[in-house]
Amino acid sequence: MFKAAINAELLKDAIASLAVIVDEVRFKIKPEGISVKAVDPANVAMGIFELGSSAFEEYSADECEIGLDLNKITDLLGIADRNDTVRMELEEESNKLLIDVGGLSYTLSLLDPSTIRAEPRVPQLELPAKVVLNGADLRRAVKAAEKISDHMLMGVSGDTFYMEAKGDTDQVRLEMGRDQLIDLKAGEACSLFSLDYLTDIVKPTNKVNEVTLSLGRDFPILIDFEIANGAGRISYLLAPRIESD
Repeated sequence: MFKAAINAELLKDAIASLAVIVDEVRFKIKPEGISVKAVDPANVAMGIFELGSSAFEEYSADECEIGLDLNKITDLLGIADRNDTVRMELEEESNKLLIDVGGLSYTLSLLDPSTIRAEPRVPQLELPAKVVLNGADLRRAVKAAEKISDHMLMGVSGDTFYMEAKGDTDQVRLEMGRDQLIDLKAGEACSLFSLDYLTDIVKPTNKVNEVTLSLGRDFPILIDFEIANGAGRISYLLAPRIESD
């Protein structure tokens, strides 16, 4: 059993944050909320998503798992106004999700979860540096880097966090000292990341006041932030691009 109601804009943002990694997901539904762990087909990026029951206007659920095509639900939510309420109910016998939004009623066929890639194991990483900054600052640096290169260096040097991109002839660099950051845990960190992935991953951070970046030397980056006024959380793990000598 699953029956819920949620603000349309909140649901759109949540679905968009997952869609930057994969097209199909296994939604784990529990009485306390919804969670997803998914990795992209190339095993470069992982998304870890949690949305607690308090994010919903109404929520009642038994433990179950459903398979969802994110492109379908994104298209469906495209007609919703930001202040609409989306009502959802699982029809278990027919494996369909009944969705009501803006006076329109949809019957969405669900996917068999067994046909979707299994939930990945989340690696336990000891990342020495941690940076907390405004999401808009992160997005601005990534957008600037896109104009120069297809990859971006991120690191910590002393009390300074930096993001840098180098092209054949041009270069862009943003440095943020401790006083410009929300928080900084200094540590040895310098890793290169593909902007093909990073550009999509940081899109949801534009509305976020605090984004936490955990970094190491040639290690994956962990990008972590709250959603739904603290009732949910998104974490991305992005593998580094290792440059050969």
